[in-house]
Amino acid sequence: MSHNQHTEVKKYDHLREEIEQELRDGGSFRGVADKIIKKHNLPANKESFRKHIRKVQRSMHHPALAEQCETVGVPIEDVKHYWHKGKHFSLFVKGKQTAYDEIRESIIQDITEHAPKYKRIVYKPDTDSYLLVIDPADIHLNKLCSAFETGDESNHNVIYRRVVDGVTGIIQKAQGYKIDQILFVAGNDILHVDSPKNTTTSGTPQDVSMMWYDAFTLARKLMVECIEMLLPIAPVHFQYNPSNHDYVHGFFLAQTLQAWFNRCEQVTFDVSIAHRKYFTYGLNLIGTTHGDGAREGDLALLMAHEASDSWATCKHRYYYTHHIHHKKSKDYMSVCVESLRSPSGTDSWHHRNGYQHAPKAIEAFVHSKVHGQVARITHLF
Repeated sequence: MSHNQHTEVKKYDHLREEIEQELRDGGSFRGVADKIIKKHNLPANKESFRKHIRKVQRSMHHPALAEQCETVGVPIEDVKHYWHKGKHFSLFVKGKQTAYDEIRESIIQDITEHAPKYKRIVYKPDTDSYLLVIDPADIHLNKLCSAFETGDESNHNVIYRRVVDGVTGIIQKAQGYKIDQILFVAGNDILHVDSPKNTTTSGTPQDVSMMWYDAFTLARKLMVECIEMLLPIAPVHFQYNPSNHDYVHGFFLAQTLQAWFNRCEQVTFDVSIAHRKYFTYGLNLIGTTHGDGAREGDLALLMAHEASDSWATCKHRYYYTHHIHHKKSKDYMSVCVESLRSPSGTDSWHHRNGYQHAPKAIEAFVHSKVHGQVARITHLF
């Protein structure tokens, strides 16, 4: 035992019997230390005295060990376990574990003693504003899906309800952001067929749940309802992407919507037949396309060429694509190209080819003027 340790033990020798009695009465080493310091008004360091109590506690449980430690000069608190070899037994002894109640009492005591006053922090308000990009992708409004074949029962009523619920859900989830502009991306196979023979633009037959003219009227009603839900939040920019299922009817639908809102200054339109369209917001350059045309790997270079002025001034660049009905995201140098999920059901062709397992959803993105895309919002079905 060092000189300092020996001095520390001798210093409290006159209190040993009292300490041992308090410990036998069930007191914890911290509680006993605090009680005796207060009772005798000791000028001791509290933590140092607690360690002394701990030594006494261990020596009470292991008197032979305490004697041996005293002889060889080893602090008893450093001994975690030991062998005792006697005439009749050889014993392996572990030190007593600290009880949960002792730990809890110690924590409460320390927290009570350590209660600093913190200066009130005045947080800087968030003065940034945000763009909400909402993109109900690949709706396929009048697609017919039979649960008997695919396990997914879907038709125009189901899809209509999903889109309305999805847009409503996106609005609710985006309430934490100060939205001052909305980019509403539409087209992208909103209609399932493009001819009276229920085929796509290229002539591929499709399973449908209603006549093509009823589907067109219902799609117009759906888009009007969505835009009217978004208008109370912020001005809406409607951006149309031509697509492979409804290249003709989808274009007519976009033109009809522009005419519908022609007296509403808060809704603007980009409804040309161009396959790739661009939108700027602060330092964001956002491209959208259906995804059935130019190769994904070429979109970044096309953006730099087709939107060269905005490319030079925008730090954050994105391309939102559709067509494949499942999530995929990849950075091509400074351009993030991301495909979106679809809310449409699984029809016979998709089920037959094993494409039915992608999650069905409507997705949206929140863009800061300065920091780019800061959040994505997904409404799953």
